[in-house]
This record gives sequence, structure tokens and C-alpha cells, in this order.
Amino acid sequence: MTAFLVVLVIILFGVAVWQMNKIFQMSKSKANDTSEIASDKDNNIHGYLMLAFVFVTYFILIFSFWEWGDVLLPEAASEHGAGIDNLMLISMILIFFVGFVTLWMLSYFSFKYRGKKENKALFYADNDKLEFIWTIIPVIVLAGLIIYGLFTWTDIMNVTDEDDPMVIELYAYQFDWRARYSGEDNTLGDANVRLIEGVNQLGVDASDPNAQDDIIVNELHLPVGRKVIFKMRSQDVLHSAYMPHFRAQMNCVPGMITQFSFTPSITTDDMRLNEDVVGKVNRINQIRRENSIDLVAKGEEALEPYEFDYLLLCNKICGTNHYNMQMKIVVDTQEDYEAWIATQPTFSEVIKK
Repeated sequence: MTAFLVVLVIILFGVAVWQMNKIFQMSKSKANDTSEIASDKDNNIHGYLMLAFVFVTYFILIFSFWEWGDVLLPEAASEHGAGIDNLMLISMILIFFVGFVTLWMLSYFSFKYRGKKENKALFYADNDKLEFIWTIIPVIVLAGLIIYGLFTWTDIMNVTDEDDPMVIELYAYQFDWRARYSGEDNTLGDANVRLIEGVNQLGVDASDPNAQDDIIVNELHLPVGRKVIFKMRSQDVLHSAYMPHFRAQMNCVPGMITQFSFTPSITTDDMRLNEDVVGKVNRINQIRRENSIDLVAKGEEALEPYEFDYLLLCNKICGTNHYNMQMKIVVDTQEDYEAWIATQPTFSEVIKK
């Protein structure tokens, strides 16, 4: 270690001497040396480079949408998802419009007004009219987006008793999820991490009457068309419950309960028939088949065919196995959901075992 430090100090000393020598040489430059002054040729080159830059940027952007536009999410599978998608679409249209215009103006004016020896710059001390225009327009646009976003968020989060929502707890821990249904009384029993022991992985209070009919599962089933309120807890670090196909996300914070609600609108079986989903599944399976050829040649097992499922993901980097923290979500018809939930043991039955 000492030898390494000595070598490092010698290298840094050499760099310092070299830089000091450069400064010394620059200070000896003749007063009439114009090698550092841009000529008309230099200005022309940089002007055309700015034009080339804007066209290359436009080409890359258009090509990216053309080549990878199919990786975007399919239609939203929740009732509020259409509003989220509309808000995102409007925001993206405004961003791309302003980006296109601004980038073109910066590049074109850099080219048009590139330096020339015979030209003199025109200086404006101020221009109240221009300053008003470029201030008021962003203010109006941003205020409109913010107000639209607030109304959209309020509509999503405003849940009333008339909605008759089903209450489900999403419990996050490194590195998995558990879901707890509120049972026939639709009321979750009390829980505390201090009560975690043995089969009681969620710390549910076994003495609470409301907890007796709670149902704990590692695969989430939802009835289509029924509003669901998710109560979210974290056992250890900050997680984020992310359900992209439902346009839903909420942080799971240790020591507190957060919530998010939505109404599933498309069953898993119906979403699997969606043209965009079918196309993606086919592309993924084509890649898997190609990779499987190499795996089989090496004596390894071939990859299983991919089938679309809704997923609950963690959207916070919560540790080394964060990428694998997910839970399958199945949206059923009401009849299929009732048949499934009837097969799940309640918390009191699990504890008695």
C-alpha cells in the first residue's frame, strides 16, 4: 500500500509540473498570436455541425419510436388508467413539441448567426414584451397540466362507501410480497411487526376478532369490476408497490400504512387476447426459442414458453434481489374469484395448524 501511494504521489507531482509548464508557456505567448481566435472557417464548420446535430437527433428520436415503440404498455387494465394515459399523452405531446421547436431554434440560429468578421452583434439591454411572452406561456401551460393532474389524482384517490370497495393489504419485505384479504367482514385485523413469529409472517394480531377471517396469500386474485383499496405496509426498507398494467403505484413505508385504490377492468384471460399483448408474447417466445437452441447445445434445459400475467413489482431499489421481487396478479370474473377465495384458508385456520 505504501509503495502504491508513493507511485501515486510521483505521478501527481509530474502532472502538476506539466500543467505549470503549460501555464508558463502560455504566459510567454506573443501579443499578436491569433491562433486561439476563431476564424470564419471555424465558425462555418461549427455552424454546419449544429445543423447536423439537430437532424441526427431528430433521426435517432424517430428511429427509436419506429423500432422500439412496441415495447410500451398495452391499454390500461383499470378504470382510472385511461385518465392516467391521457395525462401522460398530453404531457408527452407538449414535451416533444417544445423539445423539437427549441432544439431547432437553438441549432438553426447558431448556424444563421454564426460569427463573421464583417458582422457586429446587436445588443438588447431588455425587451419587456419578449420576456412577458416567454414567461406567461410556460406559466399557463404548466398551470393547466398541474390542475389537470390534481383533478385526475383526486378522482383516483376519492373513494366513498357507495363504491363498496374490497380491502386488501399488500405487505412488502426483502424480497417478496404477501397479500392479506380482509375476509367476510371486509375489515383487516390489527398487525404489528413485533408479532411476527413462526407462520405469522405478517405480524397479524391473533387476538383481534377482525383478523380471524383474514386470508394471507402469495398470489393476488382480483374480481373484475370491483373497486379495491390496497393498504400497504413494509417490514424493513422503503419499497414501492408498482402495478404497471393498472397504472398504479404507491410507496410502502416502514412504520406507516399507505393506500391506493383502483377497479380492474380487464380479466387476465381477456388481456391475453389483446393484439399488442399477443404480439409481445410471440416476440418474447421467439427470442426464447432462439436462446434455447444454444442452451440445449450446451446440455442445459430449454427456456419455458412465456405467458402473459399481470404483476406486482417493487419499483424502489430495495436491495441485492430487488429485481426479482414480484407477485403474480390474476384478474378473474366474479364467479372464478369466489371459487378461488373459497379454497384459501383463513388466518385462524392457519394459526390452529
